[in-house]
Amino acid sequence: MKTPISRLRTIGIYEGISFLVLLGIGMPLKYMAGIPEVVKYVGWAHGVLFILYIAAVLQVTLVHRWSVAKVAVAVIASLLPFGPFVLDRKLLQQEETKAQEKPVKQVA
Repeated sequence: MKTPISRLRTIGIYEGISFLVLLGIGMPLKYMAGIPEVVKYVGWAHGVLFILYIAAVLQVTLVHRWSVAKVAVAVIASLLPFGPFVLDRKLLQQEETKAQEKPVKQVA
């Protein structure tokens, strides 16, 4: 997590997992099994991760001068159940493309 993009990717993965756990495990336990505590704790964790995700998007926006469209895509991705994983894949592809474009310095 040395770069703003790597931080965004890492936080995005955790935020996406917490969202899926909340929707796939917490909500069914609350409404089908009558166990609301799971939603309380997983929801709290997801809320904290969501705030960290938005902060990471803000940092990437400031450092890499993201356009409004890229910021909108990142925010919308956080609202969709598998969105952070799709965004992560796209960011990884962009990082790999940039790494291939940079010339390798040779030590003489």
